[in-house]
Amino acid sequence: MPKRKKYGAVLSRRGLSAGLQVGSTAFVADNSGAKEALIVDVPLVKTRVRRLARATVGDLVVVSIKKGNPQVRKQISYAVIIRQKRPYKRSDGTWISFNDNALVLVNPDGTPKGSEIRGSVPKEVAERWPTVAKLATSII
Repeated sequence: MPKRKKYGAVLSRRGLSAGLQVGSTAFVADNSGAKEALIVDVPLVKTRVRRLARATVGDLVVVSIKKGNPQVRKQISYAVIIRQKRPYKRSDGTWISFNDNALVLVNPDGTPKGSEIRGSVPKEVAERWPTVAKLATSII
């Protein structure tokens, strides 16, 4: 009997290496008032029992704000991951990684809460989230 192929939930969706999971902290790269966020959930990702859901660049996640302005702290919000430390392979064969894990806070419809994004944004995010790409200073 041949062996079954095992695919993770995130790897089978787009083929990118998942760099963040539930419980990971990330830097908030916009000017919404938040500084650091904890990933609480990855919507629409179903995993095996007791396995933490994983996310990669361009995924929508639910976060809890841990550091920032008093008005924003202890709030639950949606965010889009724009950078991850773990290297991932692009479709042209190049590998890319960043110095930090970063995300941008967004509304449930996908519009960013801030008016500018600090740092670079990869083209995978720009293709999937055009409203986030409008605020980016540089797209890699």
